[in-house]
Parts: sequence; structure tokens; C-alpha cells
Amino acid sequence: MMNLSRQEEPLYQTLASTIRAELSMYKPGDLLPGELRLAERFDVNRHTVRRALDLLVQEGNIIRIKGKGTQVLTRPLLYPVQATTAYTDQFSAMGHTARAQLLKVYRRAANHDELTQLALAPGSTVLEYRTLRFIDNEPISVMTHFFSSGYETLLQDYKRDSMRQYLKERGCELHRASSVIGARLPTIDEAARLLIPQSAPVLTVTTLSKNQHGHPVELTFSVSRADRFQYQVVLNGEHI
Repeated sequence: MMNLSRQEEPLYQTLASTIRAELSMYKPGDLLPGELRLAERFDVNRHTVRRALDLLVQEGNIIRIKGKGTQVLTRPLLYPVQATTAYTDQFSAMGHTARAQLLKVYRRAANHDELTQLALAPGSTVLEYRTLRFIDNEPISVMTHFFSSGYETLLQDYKRDSMRQYLKERGCELHRASSVIGARLPTIDEAARLLIPQSAPVLTVTTLSKNQHGHPVELTFSVSRADRFQYQVVLNGEHI
């Protein structure tokens, strides 16, 4: 029995801290005991247990799987946001197997934001490459790349894996100019591709990349699993 009755913080937060500390005893993929067993063990009601588990779900420590239970998650992957970091190269260097699957390619009229970011003339068209990114064969991110249609010939042989490496091999070396990071819930399609429930939050990043001459070339929009992915912003060579 655990004495939780005289804590200054809410009861469910105290319980969440206790369960959080015990997660190190589990392997990724292990299931936690059910709510009833946890309630009996800590001598609290199931509502308190449920709120404590909700908090751990929001933090990305565990995930609820319908019909199965509450599963312990692996530690999130850390991706440094720097001018020269590239998704596939970064995780390959960390010992992970990284790959990208090309889903679709579109040609369409550019919207206002794309015209502005890519410095295109009004009425221009863009090429939209949609890819699904895997780390160790687990779907992690849905990424959409936008280019001026003037790059169609250069991109015609792209089929899979690192877009940045593909372009570098053809004399177009890209560097990150800016990134905007956000969070939201996934669409039905995104949730299905990332194998997560629609209630699970995702991280979004919009990135503008320029070539070695300083010209904007690529605008990307990525949607990544928040339970498996974290961004580390690096400024002046120091981790922030």
C-alpha cells in the first residue's frame, strides 16, 4: 500500500510520478498492469489511476492500444535541427536503419505560401513529393517536399530514401534556412500510415532549404509521431 493521501500535488500526479519511475523496469512493448490491479496495489480508485495514465500518455511514455492494454514506449528519437542535418544521414550515423518510401508525386498550382517561400512568380506550379519515413522499419514521419516545377528533370529519377542526398549527388546541396515546429492531431490518412490512433498527437515541422548559392529550392512539411520523435534546437554550436 502506498500513502498518497497527504501530498500537496493532486493525487493522480503523485501516482503518475510513481509509475513513471517504475517504467525503467519495463522493456519497450511491455504491457502495464491493468487499471484495477494498479488501483488495488496503490489503494486508490480507478479514476485516479486513469488520470495518472492519461498524463503518462500525454508525455509519450506509454500508449493505450484498444483491445490490448497500456504499452510502454521506446525512448523518443532525438533529431538536432541544424543547417546541415539531413533526416536519413542523421539516423544512419546513429546506428539506425533509415529509409524513405515514395508515396505520390503531384504537379499543381502553387499556393500563396509556396510562392512566397520559394520565391516563385504568380501562377507558377510546384512539384509535390510525398514520402513515408521509416526508422528501423517503423513508420515515423510523413514528409511532403515542394519544389518549383523547374526541378522536374533533376528529380525525375528520385524513387526512395534520402531526398537531400539524391540532390547533393546531382550538384544541388541544400541547407536548412528556417524551420517552424508545431503540434496537432493527425488526419485519418496520417494516423493510418504512422500506425497511431487519431487521438495521439503529432509534431509538425515546416522547413525551407536553400542551395549553395542561397536560392530557395525546397519547402518541406513533416508530420512525425510525437511518442517516437523529439527535436533538439542547436544554436551557435550549443544545445538549447
